[in-house]
Amino acid sequence: MAVEKKDIEDVAEALGRKFDEFKKTNDKRIDGLEEEKGKLSGQVDTLNEKLSELDELKSNLEKELLSLKRPDGTGTKAASEHKAAFMQFVRKGIDAGLGDLQAKALQIGTEADGGYAVPEELDRSIIELLKDTSPMRQVCNQISVGTPDYKRLVSLGGAGSGWVGETAARPATGTPTLGQISAFMGEIYANPQATQTSLDDIFFNAEAWLGAEVTREFSEKEGSAFTSGNGVNKPKGYLAYDLVLDDDKTRDFGKLQKLISGAAGSFNGDNIIDLIHSLKAGYRANATFMMTNLTVAYVRKLKDSQGNYLWRPGLEADKPSTLLGYGITENEDVPDVAADANAISFGDFKRGYTIVDRIGTRVLRDPYTNKPYVGFYTTKRVGGMLVDSQAIKVLTLSAA
Repeated sequence: MAVEKKDIEDVAEALGRKFDEFKKTNDKRIDGLEEEKGKLSGQVDTLNEKLSELDELKSNLEKELLSLKRPDGTGTKAASEHKAAFMQFVRKGIDAGLGDLQAKALQIGTEADGGYAVPEELDRSIIELLKDTSPMRQVCNQISVGTPDYKRLVSLGGAGSGWVGETAARPATGTPTLGQISAFMGEIYANPQATQTSLDDIFFNAEAWLGAEVTREFSEKEGSAFTSGNGVNKPKGYLAYDLVLDDDKTRDFGKLQKLISGAAGSFNGDNIIDLIHSLKAGYRANATFMMTNLTVAYVRKLKDSQGNYLWRPGLEADKPSTLLGYGITENEDVPDVAADANAISFGDFKRGYTIVDRIGTRVLRDPYTNKPYVGFYTTKRVGGMLVDSQAIKVLTLSAA
């Protein structure tokens, strides 16, 4: 049954009711007698878990409704012929004429290491599915390039200026500094297996199967790399860059500012407010929090000095739940609440971090290595880079 907007509204209404129940129970826990607190804590945790389930359900329904509205890719005649030939290659291993059709459709030929480029439509679908499943792809800037590597220039400022009188001399000012940054690139691979019998079955959707298998494998590896990867044969995650206490006026380019919570393994509402306002106003307009689901459960219990909860459920379609008015991106590759953990990030990730996809996912069909299974060795070159180190801030849960 297709998702309708009313389904989302019903879930949002249930989310609101459950949040009211959560607040009442948590308030009783805070204000209750000592012997009551143990029992109420269990109820609060149960309600908190239910809030997470409803919030995730609402988000998933919104994504599903959006996917139903996406237009189908039609493509050119050459692209259609390439796709048909590629699926024949997947099912039967027949590649007669595939190289020529690939060259016409994609303007590239077969690479020396073998394999064939995934048709443009399927390749685009894989990227779209990765965006749906990868938290970093949902909020970061993404570009596609045709070369193995990617570099860009950034302005580090320093042009200088000054005040002068109407007829006073105007001496030369400083020359603005330009810096070059490079994406940390790596090749990611997956090797899903299917029996030849299943591939021969006309009711087996080989295209959907291959896309889903590759997407799941790529998404798990990519998400970790974009968040905390060390940059060795993989993207460098934003949390792998140097984290320092210096503010924007004194911090070197390419280093992120971290704020200290003041208590090992915990934080409060004031820390969240400080984190928000450590970011310049221009970045706050499109900023989002990034944390794990367990950390979201932690912040749901936080209140301001007037006793108002900082977390608010999204009670309308297309309106996400917020923390102090800003959206939350759940990323399970961010550290959970623990001593010295970089548990919460806040910023404009689209301006701060760029994901670089090399055009073309490639597949090498292998019916020999693992009989009776046919392997589809699938590779894709992808990278990541911090491009604006003022756009993202990190809260570290340390005492000092």
